[in-house]
Amino acid sequence: MKLGYTIIYVADVPKTIAFYEAAFGLQQRFIHESNLYGEMETGETVLAFAGNEAAEMNGLAILPNDPKGPAAGWEICFVTDDVAAAYDRALSNGCRPVSAPSLKPWGQSVSYVRDLDGCIVEIASPIQKPT
Repeated sequence: MKLGYTIIYVADVPKTIAFYEAAFGLQQRFIHESNLYGEMETGETVLAFAGNEAAEMNGLAILPNDPKGPAAGWEICFVTDDVAAAYDRALSNGCRPVSAPSLKPWGQSVSYVRDLDGCIVEIASPIQKPT
């Protein structure tokens, strides 16, 4: 078994895709003509967004993400060699700051922002494997 998709339910798929392009420098893979599903180019595991309506269509009951309320109990993490620059880019493109880049005891630089839907996004340097 392997992780194939991370799907985040959002209010507006095309708007979220455009936001992730600007804030995080990702590229759109595609948006379905219904505008209820889209994917980003993120490597082997797909980051996808589906409209809240798609959850209903699939018989799923969800608590929609709310940028004004507490964040949901999960996050996505983007790994980069320049955490400070990525954090600044995210803020310049509409993310709300949660915590500025800081060095963790294990040597990793980590920061957190919230996206336009209120989701937590971690921006971190690669974790160094123990030698």
